[in-house]
Amino acid sequence: MANNAPGRHYRTGLSLVEFLRLYPDERAAHDWFAAQRWPNGPRCPRCGSDNVQSGTKHKTMPYRCRPCRRYFSVKTGSVMQDSKLGCLTWLVAMYLLAVGLKGQSSLRLHRDLGVCQKTAWYLAHRIRRTYGDRLPQFSGPVEVDETFIGGKRRNMPKAKREALSGRGAVDKAIVAGAKDRGTGEVVAAVVPNTENLTLRTFVRDVAEPGSQVYTDSAAAYQRMPEFRHEAVNHGIGEYVRGQAHTNGIESFWSMLKRGYIGTYHHMSRKHLGRYVAEFSGRHNLRDADTTDQLSAMARGLVGKRLTYADLTA
Repeated sequence: MANNAPGRHYRTGLSLVEFLRLYPDERAAHDWFAAQRWPNGPRCPRCGSDNVQSGTKHKTMPYRCRPCRRYFSVKTGSVMQDSKLGCLTWLVAMYLLAVGLKGQSSLRLHRDLGVCQKTAWYLAHRIRRTYGDRLPQFSGPVEVDETFIGGKRRNMPKAKREALSGRGAVDKAIVAGAKDRGTGEVVAAVVPNTENLTLRTFVRDVAEPGSQVYTDSAAAYQRMPEFRHEAVNHGIGEYVRGQAHTNGIESFWSMLKRGYIGTYHHMSRKHLGRYVAEFSGRHNLRDADTTDQLSAMARGLVGKRLTYADLTA
């Protein structure tokens, strides 16, 4: 039964058929990107001037800044810069990543977009840069936890199993995360270890001093006098004690690992940070209408770069 509580917002989705009706060709996609970037008309991405000539005869640069006399396009000064892919291909890829709760593999993108797998892989990583903006500190209550990302030992070749240096989570990548119960937003980041300094620094980075923080009973989270801290002891089977629990951030870990197992199958340590940013960014936009999600993603592309050389270095 629908909840018709006053003031409650229900997000409006966008089916693939509706999406293709809105953006049927390259011109429609280009105009959409231009409207997201310059709602009041084009501005030079180099000097910021609005004294711009539109509709130039340049093959790929339809705008010219009169003060600095340089041509530019809607891609200039963004992750899209120097991309030979059309705006429609970018927009379709963004749509697929926005609506795919468990992500989209490069093999799926290469089939859906009609580009080679390497191009699809590079494109997806550039789109993930849209989610890299850091949120303000959470006012709480804040749940904090960490998880381990890596393959199961029983699925590894014998030589790789024998090369591992320890048991359990040893040799796996570590991701720390926090969820603000007030806003529902999540911040997550790859961390080098689970030592006291590392995890306490993470908590201090994401939570405002004086806020309520809930964690498990790991020793690394103890002795944080600037917070109101409560912990639950998973070791004795305690998962909820009143308001003290980490169920919210653990639910986020569940979605991240479903994407790892069911979509990507592997996330290398080198690129793990971007995958984590993708899942946390998509989570933070989950209540917005699909069109608003795409608008936020388009704005997040501006002012960032990720070259193929940097990606593969």
